Amino acid sequence: MAVTACQGLGFVVSLIGIAGIIAATCMDQWSTQDLYNNPVTAVFNYQGLWRSCVRESSGFTECRGYFTLLGLPAMLQAVRALMIVGIVLGAIGLLVSIFALKCIRIGSMEDSAKANMTLTSGIMFIVSGLCAIAGVSVFANMLVTNFWMSTANMYSGLGGMVQTVQTRYTFGAALFVGWVSGGLTLIGGVMMCIACRGLAPEETSYKAVSYHASGHNVAYKTGGFKASTGFGPNTKNKKIYDGGAHTEDEVQSHPSKYDYV
Repeated sequence: MAVTACQGLGFVVSLIGIAGIIAATCMDQWSTQDLYNNPVTAVFNYQGLWRSCVRESSGFTECRGYFTLLGLPAMLQAVRALMIVGIVLGAIGLLVSIFALKCIRIGSMEDSAKANMTLTSGIMFIVSGLCAIAGVSVFANMLVTNFWMSTANMYSGLGGMVQTVQTRYTFGAALFVGWVSGGLTLIGGVMMCIACRGLAPEETSYKAVSYHASGHNVAYKTGGFKASTGFGPNTKNKKIYDGGAHTEDEVQSHPSKYDYV
């Protein structure tokens, strides 16, 4: 029961995490305009992975996509790739984990097969969560670098006495959604891997015991028994007595004194 609950909870948490990663990838608020020095503005800018948008004070919003691929920064393309890889791996992991659920029986699938599928989906969820966290962290590092570079350029004129107007960008809501979703996906993958140990069948070790067919030519001793198959060329019927181990032929070839009485 605990294994089924752990597996089901891991599946639900991973499902929520993958949905959050997809939502974060499609959101436009990866970077938003910093309003620290200019709280009142008629235009508010924010950017995403796929387009940049401008919102006016009247409520009108205009967005324009990035109609180039080679002209984009290399870091932005890397973030795109990481998020897409995370979504693809998460989708495949969800598909595999559905068939691996213990509460779902498909044909005559054994528990060992379900355990392997659960472990595979758990590893996929872990890698998917790591890709999402890495992509969001790379974009956040790029924002921090550009923010401080823009701040330094703003106060560079006349020894810092003249402030130039530059647009600075800070963290958007999509970054926090991506971090949380990546963490949930990672936790769900770990739970699936833990549930795999309970689904795997326990290995039972049996002691090897050999049996011999009993027959008329079995010689008995005080310390044990010895079985003879009777198929060898030098095999003889033997009789062992308590007084000593002598064969029947030896008794006949060496008569005792009692034979002449």
